[in-house]
Amino acid sequence: MNNAEIQIQFPKPGEWREFTLTAIYQDAGGYRPPARYTAAEIPAEQAPAMQAVVAALVGLAEPWQAAQVWAHLMTATIYSEDDPYTPVGQRAEVALDVEAVNPQGGRRVFTPYDYPAFILDDPAAVEFFKYFIRP
Repeated sequence: MNNAEIQIQFPKPGEWREFTLTAIYQDAGGYRPPARYTAAEIPAEQAPAMQAVVAALVGLAEPWQAAQVWAHLMTATIYSEDDPYTPVGQRAEVALDVEAVNPQGGRRVFTPYDYPAFILDDPAAVEFFKYFIRP
């Protein structure tokens, strides 16, 4: 079981430069108070991975705009190209669940089932997640 997540809140949906990132996880001693970061506090080496998250969010169907994102680390099974039923390994991926709003005030949660682009398999995205979730 994974007891860690990153929450990203956009106070002005659609304006991606302003956000609060909150890392929630358990450390070796148990519960750890959430760590919060503003856009200005994200280390420069982590900025490209954050841009990948934003790029995935931009793909939401109009008129939906992301207001909050939950990122979770998951393990995916890799299958053989020759035989799609034969697993050959595993890799870490980051899955995004997105709460979006529309101009009429509607709210909806989108998952990787709705948007496969919400699964980030780039190693930089995984390192981004691990950077903020430090046990």
